[in-house]
Amino acid sequence: MVALKKLRALTPEFLDSIGFHWHTDRDETPYIADEAVVVTEAEAEAYYEAVNELYNMYVEAGEYVVENNLFHEIGIPFNLVDAVKKSWENDVHWHIYGRFDLAGGIGGVPIKLLEFNADTPTALFETAIVQWALLKANGLDEVAQFNSVYEAIRENFKRLIVLDGDLNDFERYYRGWKILFSSIRGNIEDENTTKLLQKMADDAGFHTAFAYVDEVEFGDEEGIFFKEEQYEYWFKLIPWEAIAVEESDLARILTKIMENQKAIILNPAYTLMFQSKAMLKILWDLYPNHPLLLETSFEPLGKKQVQKPFFGREGGSVKILDADGNVITAAEDTYGDQPSVYQAYTELPKDENGRSYQAGVFFAYEGCGLGYRRGGEILDNMSKFVSHIIEPGMS
Repeated sequence: MVALKKLRALTPEFLDSIGFHWHTDRDETPYIADEAVVVTEAEAEAYYEAVNELYNMYVEAGEYVVENNLFHEIGIPFNLVDAVKKSWENDVHWHIYGRFDLAGGIGGVPIKLLEFNADTPTALFETAIVQWALLKANGLDEVAQFNSVYEAIRENFKRLIVLDGDLNDFERYYRGWKILFSSIRGNIEDENTTKLLQKMADDAGFHTAFAYVDEVEFGDEEGIFFKEEQYEYWFKLIPWEAIAVEESDLARILTKIMENQKAIILNPAYTLMFQSKAMLKILWDLYPNHPLLLETSFEPLGKKQVQKPFFGREGGSVKILDADGNVITAAEDTYGDQPSVYQAYTELPKDENGRSYQAGVFFAYEGCGLGYRRGGEILDNMSKFVSHIIEPGMS
């Protein structure tokens, strides 16, 4: 059973003042819960250790895909295969951040991987900023959270320069290289999340700018420009698979830019491998019966299971099936044209009102922050964000 602590809610006016404008759902209910999930110090540590181990497993699985040319099997669009390979082969294509979605981890229920949002994960602003503000507004100590997301991503930007070296060497090796941050025009959540990442890079010591993607100029031989200024790094809060399908010319140009070493794209193209739900099947093949994994296959499992499209987001087209493949419950079919994986069903922790909780743990070189989504059996874009609080001494 999920234990909750009642909190005084942040006002819409305050949330607007910090740039968090998506605080009210379309049904006019608050998106940010006025409660926090109570976790123990041991549970928080277990989440941290789990995502560190899972990331290493994903790296091994990525190497397996590249070595065995399994790009088609995991759904990588043909026009991004070269970009994935090029980014994988060179360490300068550094993974800035991602978010693992996990079942369990509280109340004695074991942690299980549901998926890895490695490319453009949502809930960054909520996890890094809003739940910290909620803690402070209620007079609680900031050490009462597993939340170093801001600091971890800031330091990970420095690793674009020092890689696995000493972070204190950043200023020694930094040569004024610039990062351009971009999102799609008209989406305030994406825009302000991108600007939050820009602030982290500013704090790391980079020169940065923001531009909507339609304002950016791309050239095979020249690189990436905004207002006639060239940028060595381009961060885009635009899914790689969307670029492949909807902007095929841009996919080609970005691959050539990488080939000509004119710019580095963040997050790297290889994160599309991690983003694919098909990697859950690769992981199960490489680590069968691993305690952090759920059995996953390209074929129905003959047990209660969850069918997921390779590149679905926010629960779209997810179905819960019984052992015979009959649909028990299903989300809106927004990705029905995609291939699917079948993952063994595991029940999410619930509170006394029967609401389900899914942990989201951010990763930036290491596990760095915890938050929860709350909703029904399938969590969709109407699920609520629930903060957490660590209560020392709890068992």
